[in-house]
This record gives sequence, C-alpha cells and structure tokens, in this order.
Amino acid sequence: MSLLDLADRATTADGVAPFNEASVFALRDRARARVLVQQSDRDGTIIAAAFAVGDAPVEVVVDPQRRRQGLGRRIVDELLADGEDTFWAHGDLPGARALASSTGLEVVRELLVLRLTFDGPPAPERVPAATTIRAYRPDDADAVVAVNGRAFAHHPEQGAMDRADLDRRMASNWFDPAGLFVAERDGRVIGFHWTKVEDGVGEVYVVGIDPDAQGGGLGTALTARGLRHLHQLGLPVVDLYVEGDNAPALAVYRNLGFRDWKKDTLYAAPQDDAAHVHDHT
Repeated sequence: MSLLDLADRATTADGVAPFNEASVFALRDRARARVLVQQSDRDGTIIAAAFAVGDAPVEVVVDPQRRRQGLGRRIVDELLADGEDTFWAHGDLPGARALASSTGLEVVRELLVLRLTFDGPPAPERVPAATTIRAYRPDDADAVVAVNGRAFAHHPEQGAMDRADLDRRMASNWFDPAGLFVAERDGRVIGFHWTKVEDGVGEVYVVGIDPDAQGGGLGTALTARGLRHLHQLGLPVVDLYVEGDNAPALAVYRNLGFRDWKKDTLYAAPQDDAAHVHDHT
C-alpha cells in the first residue's frame, strides 16, 4: 500500500481527505514531497505517516483500522521534538481535535468550507461598467497566474501558484476550460473565477481579483457567473473554501446563499507562529 492508498482509505472512512490538493500533486510527481515519518506493518503495509510539501505545515494520517492505539500521538510528539510546529486538521475531526489538545497545540487558522444548495437558478450577475466576463482562452494563462499572485500575495498556499502549478492543475481529469471565466477591462485581465466539478459536486475553486479592481462588485459578478455555469450543468450543490477571518469574502458568499459546511483547522505549537496539521487518528 502506498501513501496515496493510505490516504484513500482514510478519505473513505472519514469523508474528508487527509492531504490537500498540493500534497497529492507533490506525492504523484515526487516534487518537494517530504515524508517526515512513515510507519509500516511487518508486511510493509503503511499504517501511519506524516507528510509536508516544502515548508508547508504537516499533514498526518493513520490507517482507520489502526487508530486509538497512540500512533498519531507518537508521530506528533516526534515531529514537535524535531522542530515541526504546525499541522493541518482537514475537516477538524474529533480525533484531530483530541490529538491537538493532548499535545498542547493551539488553533491559529481556520479554513471554512461553505456550501450552496441550489433551490432554483442563481440570480444573473451584475458586471461592473467597462468590464467583460468571458470564457478562458489558452493565451490567458500567464495573465491568470499574474492576477492570482497579486490577489493572493499573502496567502501561503494559493499565492504560490506559478505557471507550472497552473499547467499541472489544468492537466487534472476534472479540468474543463468552459468552467474558467476571466474578467477583462481595457484589454487587461483583472480577475478570474475557476470552477471545478468532481464526484458530482461543483466548487468555486478559485476567485481571484487584482487588488486594483477590488471593491467594485467584480468578485460577486465573477462568482455569480460561475454559479450560473454550475447550475446549468445540473449540479445540486456547490462548495467553496474561504479563510475564516476573510470578512469581505464571507459577506459576498453568504449573500449568494452559501452556508457553513465544514472547516479545516491549522494547529501550531504555542511558542511558534504556525504552519499545518492534518490528522486522522
């Protein structure tokens, strides 16, 4: 069983993936992947592991059949002793909360998952003056990366996307160029909304607005355009991820009908600034 096989087993048991998308890409491509701890049975089956991408926070996964045996606690204690100090808890499951509490970790960041259940067609988007929202074209790629970098300059994950990351995501089997919309003004791309469909669920994958174009309703218009697209595909629900302290974005999404669904929590050792825990123990 590979580490990705172990992650699949945890996802099936928990309804939440133990690794985020960047981690899965890194494991598949063997790029910037750091397997910090790996425990196996005598037959070589991986039963627990801790993983990180570059300097990102740690994600921990324990085989569903081997939980409540102290494996997660031993892994986290070992990592803390080695200087790793931040961990993601995707889904913030009870086992992860208990592990964080027992090891003295504190909440430093919350990533909310909001869900919209369609009860009819979404309202038409109101596009700001002198702005056009259109379908993505291949020659928009570098402009999308540039807008993303400016829009998420202070975001530790999304802001790091470069052209190689964009190409990797677009090579995913879920990518549909018809679900990627760009906003253009005076011939310049100033925003985009990338939608995603996987396992019958729509997602507001990324909405990025150039800082110079923020505050005029473009984010709402782009989001609404993507929602209309997802509704036209016949999808019943749409999910999105948003920082728990991003009040402006939360206001936009909740006005569009999104409600709290799940959350990922970043835990850190109290003496440090933070990085990332994901544990399924």
